[in-house]
Amino acid sequence: MGQAASNRRRGRLTRDRRPATIVAMPESISRRPSERAARRLAELVFLEGVARLATSTRTWDELMRTIIDRATAAADAEVCSLYLVDRVGASVILAATNGLDRDQIGVARLPMGVGLTGRAAQTRRPQVSLNVRRDRRFAWLQGLDEPRLTSMCSVPLIWNDAVVGVLNVQTVRRRAFRRSDVRFLETLAALLAGIVEKGRLQAEAEAQLDSLRAIDGARASLVTIVTHELRTPLAVVRASLELIGNAARQAGAEGTATLEAEALRQVDRLDSMVDSILASLRVLREEPPVLEPTDVAAVVEAIVESLGTILRRHRLDASFGERPLLAEGSTDLLGRLLEYLLENAAKYAPLGGRIEIHGWRDGGRVLLAVTDDGPGIPAEWRDRIFEPFVRRDDSPRGAGIGLFAARHLARVMQGELRLEPRANGGSQFVLELAASHGPGGPSGGA
Repeated sequence: MGQAASNRRRGRLTRDRRPATIVAMPESISRRPSERAARRLAELVFLEGVARLATSTRTWDELMRTIIDRATAAADAEVCSLYLVDRVGASVILAATNGLDRDQIGVARLPMGVGLTGRAAQTRRPQVSLNVRRDRRFAWLQGLDEPRLTSMCSVPLIWNDAVVGVLNVQTVRRRAFRRSDVRFLETLAALLAGIVEKGRLQAEAEAQLDSLRAIDGARASLVTIVTHELRTPLAVVRASLELIGNAARQAGAEGTATLEAEALRQVDRLDSMVDSILASLRVLREEPPVLEPTDVAAVVEAIVESLGTILRRHRLDASFGERPLLAEGSTDLLGRLLEYLLENAAKYAPLGGRIEIHGWRDGGRVLLAVTDDGPGIPAEWRDRIFEPFVRRDDSPRGAGIGLFAARHLARVMQGELRLEPRANGGSQFVLELAASHGPGGPSGGA
């Protein structure tokens, strides 16, 4: 018992001495919790500074430089690079770097899952390498990577549960990235992800706006060229041809009438192309109209009368289920839409062929069908014919603008234009607009 007691006492003594050992830790070790707290505070202050600086940048390039410079300082590394996932999600592309060749920005890329960078993007997890020269996961990018760099840490940038990029940190000396280092870089990456993605969206929006402005400028320039540089010379050519033809006939020259007619036909063709171009430019710039009760039947009759010259070679019938046939629309836009449809019908209907127009009400809708007995349109072309500048190879003439413009005008009036199959051949275009009960507005309204 005495020995056992002695052993128990020694055991207690041994156990009792252990806490004393902890209390007697070296002073440097005892400060570790306070050092960690200080470091954490410094990290938070740093992240707050990065966020403030990043949100105050004025351009995308300035934002990228700010992010890279701050991240390099924070990670205590020689090189920091930022890769962004492309819009297809197939690869990551170098967007910024402060220690590698900047000429590779926008050029250097890695497929998803390739290299430490691609792996970080694909797995959504950090990738750490003590020595990239001996790491099979590392993918060498010719012209970008440098042999002086040894250790590397790649951290994904995740925004709204999607990987938007990868932050790479590289050092010249061999460095074992600690768990705390990786966690800090993950925190930095999470902060940067939102800043980067919002900055990229803003940059893309600004680029698109610049593109639209350039397109608008080109459109205005084209209008000037078409109206002044083409139409005026065409008018002079027409007048000159007619004068030459008259002079040749007075001089008794034979065969000049045929040549004059062919030349004038080609001038008419060019003039028609000019009209098509101007129409397309006018359609694309169309402002939202004020919609009001419009008598579809009255507009049809007015347009048929104005197009009498081109419709005279066809038999035309127009009928309506009721008069007036009121729809929410615009007299001007509806008239232009009908001009496109009737010109298209007259172009394809055979000489002496029939063109039919029928309008009716169906509940809260007004429908208007324009039908011809021409060759019809194959099923595979029924959607394509509404695209701009699209023409079938056997189309007799035109620039492929009319039907595109007609559908656009229908949609501007909050309606729809479609091509419907026809059992007896030919084509049938159906316009659908909201019905109106006069000044009270669309049917079904209060």
